[in-house]
Amino acid sequence: MTDNTFANPAPLGLFGFGITTILLSLHNAGITDLSMVILSVAVCLGGFAQVIAGIFEMKFENTFGASAFISFGFFWISMAMIWLLPTIGNVQAVDPVSIAFYLLIFGCFTSFMFLSSLKHAKILQILFAVVSVLFFLLAAADFTGIAILTTIAGYLGIFLGAAAMYGCVGMIVNNDWKKDIFKL
Repeated sequence: MTDNTFANPAPLGLFGFGITTILLSLHNAGITDLSMVILSVAVCLGGFAQVIAGIFEMKFENTFGASAFISFGFFWISMAMIWLLPTIGNVQAVDPVSIAFYLLIFGCFTSFMFLSSLKHAKILQILFAVVSVLFFLLAAADFTGIAILTTIAGYLGIFLGAAAMYGCVGMIVNNDWKKDIFKL
């Protein structure tokens, strides 16, 4: 008889989201440069790991988890493409207004996902509330050119990424110990 059970894919998705968000936010806060580390992590962990987690969320019939992880996974892959394509081909670099609209639209999507997160764990409510604000801050920074908004978003993103990592570790530890050691 074949065992058709799967491990919870959410910690993988939260890890991918968390580490990528922290690294990019360190850049937005002015602490690091935008480097191949950020781009590679955006594609591999922010992108592929979250898409894989989202596909496995489908196995659990978790529309929320599948939609969140797959959408954010492809968000990170698309961001890496936005940064890289102008350097490898005859593609014009993104202008601030275009990226601002992209971030604004993703902020709207994330706000709707926040509404659904109210039926889920508190950590997910916190994550979706904060990421919504983060997208709107980054969009406002690109629309207005006010650099301090990007810096503020950077520090908010570091908090957001750390909260996602907390959720990841909490899910793993709570599962292993079969009790709520981390409050989620």
